[in-house]
Amino acid sequence: MRRVKVFPEERAVPKDPLDPSRCARLLAALAAPERLKVVRFLSDGPHTVTEIADMLGVPAVNVSHHLNVLKHAGLIRGTRKGRFVHYGLKPGVLEEAEAAGVPREALNLGCCRLELPDCPDPPR
Repeated sequence: MRRVKVFPEERAVPKDPLDPSRCARLLAALAAPERLKVVRFLSDGPHTVTEIADMLGVPAVNVSHHLNVLKHAGLIRGTRKGRFVHYGLKPGVLEEAEAAGVPREALNLGCCRLELPDCPDPPR
């Protein structure tokens, strides 16, 4: 019987299409209810920190923290317009889901899909 030598690169394990680290990072960023509300709010278009704070009913400093977490996860981006920064979902976050036939209210993370149903405006 003849032995065949297998080189390490030939027996490399294929890359996991789920990408567990990326998935865990995205889910961790969305773990706070406020951040889910922000993502749902931004699905309608860009908003300023003040508008987001009013929607959540919390101080702007709290909103800045949540926006920073979402930004580091790669879900949102900020665009400066004058002295204000308008935050919106990064291109592709909702469009990829729509192209796959998923309702616009769904957030496609690649590893899973989150449904973002409409909800009534919070009491003020």
